[in-house]
Amino acid sequence: MSPTEGLKEQLHSLRIDRDPPARPAPPPRGRRRALALLLLALLAAIVVAAYRMLAGSPLEVRVAHARVERADQPISGPVLSGSGYLITAEKYIAIGVRVPGRIERFLVEEGDPVEAGQLLAELDARDYRAQVGRAEASLRLARANRKLADADRERIRKLFADGITSRQEMDQADSRAEVASAAVAQAENELLQARANLDDTRLLSPVRGVVLAKLRGVGEIAVPGGFAGSGDLLRLADLSELRAEVDVSEADLANVHQGQAAEVVPDAYPQRRYRAQVVKLYPQINRQKGTLKVEVRVEQPDAHLLPDMSARVTFFAPPPGAAGPDAKPAVLIPAAALRRGPQGTYVWIVAEHRLRRTPVRVERETGAEVPVTSGLGGGEALVVGPEESLRDGAAVRVAGGG
Repeated sequence: MSPTEGLKEQLHSLRIDRDPPARPAPPPRGRRRALALLLLALLAAIVVAAYRMLAGSPLEVRVAHARVERADQPISGPVLSGSGYLITAEKYIAIGVRVPGRIERFLVEEGDPVEAGQLLAELDARDYRAQVGRAEASLRLARANRKLADADRERIRKLFADGITSRQEMDQADSRAEVASAAVAQAENELLQARANLDDTRLLSPVRGVVLAKLRGVGEIAVPGGFAGSGDLLRLADLSELRAEVDVSEADLANVHQGQAAEVVPDAYPQRRYRAQVVKLYPQINRQKGTLKVEVRVEQPDAHLLPDMSARVTFFAPPPGAAGPDAKPAVLIPAAALRRGPQGTYVWIVAEHRLRRTPVRVERETGAEVPVTSGLGGGEALVVGPEESLRDGAAVRVAGGG
């Protein structure tokens, strides 16, 4: 190779190629169409899934209903709560014997309801029937003696009027007649006592109530009196009026007053709530515990409430303006249904399987229930769960049906 040819080859290698590179051949038209259809199908699937998620598959929610309290006894938020137990208005009624005797039979068992005047038990009455017989005989004898003494006095009085007998004989006849009359009165009282003793062998219920316990057995000797009620045969309770007794600390006495509205919830049935009212504040503080005993009367007790059952007592403050003739019913909602947002407090209402956000106004937010002053009329189904994924107009279904 000549020097000239070598120089040309070097210059050719240094030359810049300004022509564009060759483009690849475009894909066939059928392949482009298949790719576009695949993209459209994927987009449609995403849209359908989103629609089903938002509209086709309703969210499951838990609801509780707003309730209305009567206008004549409205209730506001709780101010105090404490643990106590149920008692009867007259505490317990012990049925004991007034005369000694052997227990012959019981006519009731524990748990039996009894009416006032119903026969509960009987003692062996043979000795007392014999006493009644002796008292009746003594009364007949005393009456016969009085009749004889009265006749003798009349005869002596006539003789004295004729001047045949002396004043002394007249006075003696009067005395014998008075003694006979006194003997009759004594015999009558003894008969009354004997009959009362006989009646006391039959133990009757003094009130309408229920038998709590039988404290003796058939065949035992029952005697009146004794220590710690040892002469008692039966224990009754008048369940027509039940009360809850609770100890209130001295520091909380300003929150409790006579006639105050309250609520009793038995520990055995926490889902049951009973309206109550403060009826008694004991006049003395327990120095050791620093508490005052308070009693509230359950307004409508039922068979679920039993004496000595433990219960939770909540005291309520009256709502503002509740004490007037124009007082309106109070609407109470569960505290779990109340929500808060930038615009204030609100609740989610379920109506026709749709959510509706409703603003409400409340006075206080203490306790398990919150009084609502505006926004609700009572009876609405309110969402209490879940807390998230709720939006206005969303389709929902109520847990457990509905």
